Amino acid sequence: MSISGLLQAFDDLPAFQEFLTALDGSEPVPPLELPMSARPAILAKLLAARRVPTVLLTGRVDAVGNWMQALEMWLPSDISAMRLPEPTPLPYDRGPWSERARNGRLQVFTQLMAGQHPQIPAVDSPPFIVTSARAFLQKTLPKRRFISATRVLRVGQLIDLEKLARTWLGAGYEWVSVVEEAGQFSRRGGILDIFPIAAAYPVRIELFGDEIETMRFFNPATQRSLLVDGSSSIDRVVVPPAREALPEVARAYALTLSDTIAANRPDNLPSWQDDLPHMSEGNAFPNLEYYLPLLYPQPGSLLDYLPSNVQIVVDDWPALETAVRELHEHADQIANEQPSLPPNYPSPIFEWEMVATDLNWWQPVVLGSGEAGDRSEERPFLALADAFDPGPRYGGQVRPLMTQLKTALSDNERLVIVSRQSARLADLWREETKTTSASTLVNITPLHHSQSNQRLHTSSPLHELNELPENGTLTFVNAGLAEGFTLVRRDDNHTLLDLLTDAEIFGWNRPAPRRWRPQRPAAPEAQFADIKAGDYVVHLEYGIGLFQGLVSRNIGGMDREYLLLKYANGDVLYVPAHHADRLGKWVGADDRPPKMHRLGEKSWTAAKAKAQKAADELAGELLELYAARETIDGHAFTPDTEWQIELEAGFPYRETEDQLRVIAEVKADMERAQPMDRLICGDVGYGKTEVALRAAFKAVMDSKQVAILVPTTVLAQQHFNTFRERLNAFPVTVQMLSRFRTQAQQQRIVRGLKNGRVDIIIG
Repeated sequence: MSISGLLQAFDDLPAFQEFLTALDGSEPVPPLELPMSARPAILAKLLAARRVPTVLLTGRVDAVGNWMQALEMWLPSDISAMRLPEPTPLPYDRGPWSERARNGRLQVFTQLMAGQHPQIPAVDSPPFIVTSARAFLQKTLPKRRFISATRVLRVGQLIDLEKLARTWLGAGYEWVSVVEEAGQFSRRGGILDIFPIAAAYPVRIELFGDEIETMRFFNPATQRSLLVDGSSSIDRVVVPPAREALPEVARAYALTLSDTIAANRPDNLPSWQDDLPHMSEGNAFPNLEYYLPLLYPQPGSLLDYLPSNVQIVVDDWPALETAVRELHEHADQIANEQPSLPPNYPSPIFEWEMVATDLNWWQPVVLGSGEAGDRSEERPFLALADAFDPGPRYGGQVRPLMTQLKTALSDNERLVIVSRQSARLADLWREETKTTSASTLVNITPLHHSQSNQRLHTSSPLHELNELPENGTLTFVNAGLAEGFTLVRRDDNHTLLDLLTDAEIFGWNRPAPRRWRPQRPAAPEAQFADIKAGDYVVHLEYGIGLFQGLVSRNIGGMDREYLLLKYANGDVLYVPAHHADRLGKWVGADDRPPKMHRLGEKSWTAAKAKAQKAADELAGELLELYAARETIDGHAFTPDTEWQIELEAGFPYRETEDQLRVIAEVKADMERAQPMDRLICGDVGYGKTEVALRAAFKAVMDSKQVAILVPTTVLAQQHFNTFRERLNAFPVTVQMLSRFRTQAQQQRIVRGLKNGRVDIIIG
């Protein structure tokens, strides 16, 4: 889903054209001071206009996710954003990097090297990288090391198998019997399988003697050839390093490291002893990245990998500096708490003062505010920020919205509504304007209702708005944006675009789909009332470990709680309290203690895969059962009525993505002739009651009565209040049966049920 066609509105904005001209000059561009709602649109237009490698630098990690979500809406289809992820452990923590973080970072470096490396071809679309201060400041392998560890193989090339295998091992690849994951390779006679870190699929290399005869993609699940873009054969494969901390470098440094630790902290040498043999043998063990700052006296940074024509964009400079300061305070706190850390152990992150100097050399574009005191007197691009006005707020009042829409259309303005309630709003608009003579073009993307007395069109394809709508039109887009704006050309006060979102219409601050996430507990101890120190627990990503208790750390001037887990061979893991949902108490068939996992080992991944297979088999049995149930006839409810649409449009909150899907599925089930058999599970506060309310109302609209059974009297009262409040505007009678009702009241309610006066009963 993209609304990139709206970017064409900036073509008629002189301030933006002046901004592009200034970027081609030699002087730094002053901070743009754009409002938050305008930044994704301006950045997307900048990318579309210049077509150069670009890096967006934000402050906090969570800001990256918000940016990725917004850019998905604004970017043209031929431009995609890549995220440079943050290492999984906290700075100085001795833990493994997740495969997602490890592989994702190397994929970004490989993308940036395209066209710079003599053997890595340039890509059609310039790379666009989004990253945070934490990922940006992380030290990495020097660029020259990356180049020397990268291998490019071609059909017809002569290779030395033994030497090539040693090279891949030294670059961090794992030698396995069957290649299934990125970062693995195998050899069977004259066949080499390799899954490069930056590739979407593994490659099978067939040799004739020492010559590469053929290369083709294959499916790691079936081990069979795979068609990619119509062909499975390729003539070249790029194999970048699989680890930022190269095993070949660690092997050369192992003896020096052992002597250094023994000379400075001999009492703590045993805590490192398990890793030293792996380093000496050149193995790519899980904790290898912990030693990264020791392996490279002159480490590399993201800036080293950037091509000469790159454009760096900073979201907001003060926010960036705040995030950097908190990161360094956090790192210093952890370093002081690590007794096994040798004196003068180098920091895993760069000092901000040094990096900021290098960053300013690239003359970054700052979308928000600049450095303190760095405000130009003339501020030549203030006109760009002034072109954006905040949209009007309606607070859920649909009538004033409809009135304003008609006024704006009569003024020949271009109106676009991006809402997760677009189909409902479009229906209300049709109902509002059925008697008017105004010529209105309504685009619904996607089109939910086929009948209308307005002229209805859909953008092509349905899930894209890749052309700018005409003036005097109203376009409905079924999607989510954080906030809208009004784009005005100040030279003549001409409105180029009115963009309204759920934030303006309903007052929702963040209308994007809410994904399930645990709430941070006010008291972490309460969540672990049944887990005590010494209990075995299961972590979703790292497997079985031993719970050591809660520890407190002061980070950025705030006390934060962590769960301390101990794993095999002395590995430890600090789990933030707000990630407690990833833990569960281990439950076994008997009292025998389980075998603990090592951090980063493959056995836990294999165990999860085995469980997934068992679940798939159970799902097959359930499918057979449900297929038999499909043969039973039931009542088919009619499609949604106008009252149903009005009820749903009046919902005061934004639905989650899952909630919208479940509501649609429930109503689809009700409209089928087969009986519905559905169980809805969800955490507290994620909208199960609203799903039930809409289904109940749909049944009542078909002249059916609804019974809602709840487990407690208090919950019955809560649901009764909710249903009565939401259905107050409709001729629907809701009653409750519980001990809060007298005997006479209960008898009267039962009589109402029998004679049909009660539509919904809760008890």
